[in-house]
Amino acid sequence: MRFLVDMPLSPQLAEWLNQQGHEAVHAANLGLDRAPDSEVLERARAERRVVLTADLDYPRLLALAQSGGPGVILFRGGNYSERETVERLQDVFHTVPLEDLPVVLVVVERSRIRRRRLPIEP
Repeated sequence: MRFLVDMPLSPQLAEWLNQQGHEAVHAANLGLDRAPDSEVLERARAERRVVLTADLDYPRLLALAQSGGPGVILFRGGNYSERETVERLQDVFHTVPLEDLPVVLVVVERSRIRRRRLPIEP
């Protein structure tokens, strides 16, 4: 699976994903460290990557665009340590089939994981 790790999350998450056999890149490594969210989404869509973020604007942008992708994994509910982020992402991988990730919005909270198929209604 291909991932784009957004600025609110650590570059080490991309490294961990690569160690797990995925292809991941951090937004800063693509020169997207100051890019608007819409540009990050467009880059992920063009490169067929799933976005990992803690930025709450992404679901709204997907809904307004009535977009069927890219998939987004959104970490909500405060600051997660790197260890917590990895643990919750492992939970996502056990809950959501990898083949579904490019077409769903996954909301990760401390106590649950929710997913919605794209496109979502505004």
